[in-house]
Amino acid sequence: MQAQTLDDYLKANHKRRAGPVAMIFVEDDVEVVTTLRHHLRIGFKTVLAFMPDQIALPEDLEHTVQRIRFDTAYDTVPSAVNAIATAMPGTWLYYCYNAEYLFFPFCETRTVGDLLAFHAEERRDAMLTYVIDLYADDLQAHPSAVSLDQAHLDRSGYYALARKRADTNWQPKERQLDFYGGLRWRFEDHVPAARRKIDRIALFRGKPGLVLRDDDTFSDPEYNTYACPWHNNLTAAVCSFRAAKALRRNPGSRQDIQTFKWTNSTPFEWHSQQLLDLGLMEPGQWF
Repeated sequence: MQAQTLDDYLKANHKRRAGPVAMIFVEDDVEVVTTLRHHLRIGFKTVLAFMPDQIALPEDLEHTVQRIRFDTAYDTVPSAVNAIATAMPGTWLYYCYNAEYLFFPFCETRTVGDLLAFHAEERRDAMLTYVIDLYADDLQAHPSAVSLDQAHLDRSGYYALARKRADTNWQPKERQLDFYGGLRWRFEDHVPAARRKIDRIALFRGKPGLVLRDDDTFSDPEYNTYACPWHNNLTAAVCSFRAAKALRRNPGSRQDIQTFKWTNSTPFEWHSQQLLDLGLMEPGQWF
């Protein structure tokens, strides 16, 4: 399929809103195909691949994903997300990057459509996801820190802090927290403070005027909450090699870090039950 610009896609598809829609932003050529296939497999009806022209896809993916010409070196992800959100009001949307994989409770037997249908019944228009860092166990064998077969994650070291409001003497925001952990926490000296959080509102409903900000929060405060006022809601996890890739790509951190493994590393089992057992996502009232 020939790549098109975002403007061309929006003009040609302004009446076609088959959701849920996944927006995959491709930053490099690492695990692009597995990322796209994973999100097709878990039930996204439309997958938009925002990627440079020079990255090739297998023929079957060229016919199953919508390829949009995009370069994260020059184009901004929030502007693209905001354009889609405005053009597709009421449609469930999701965004992530290559080498990131969405997991949610019971995703082995239920689709993302099932997940969002239940979430909507609870009068929720957005879902909190935790970005869980993945990394290869052996950086000599896997210099980029990416290995699906040897992927590890931290089984502990996650915590939350109250999110404060500057306009009310720094009082906590209602049902909003900043979450930390993983590689960004353990190697915080190499990570800018603004990039250390692991919370992302990756699943949300589009609506006109909705703005995704640079810190992965939205202009609508209710979108940024982890639960409704009445009870706990579903959460999901975006299992991601992105931080590990960045720490290995940066010359300073690459020299300082010989391994990402520590006493609380554990092999990633690529199964939602492991994430549930570790408390890295919640089923809420969904059983």
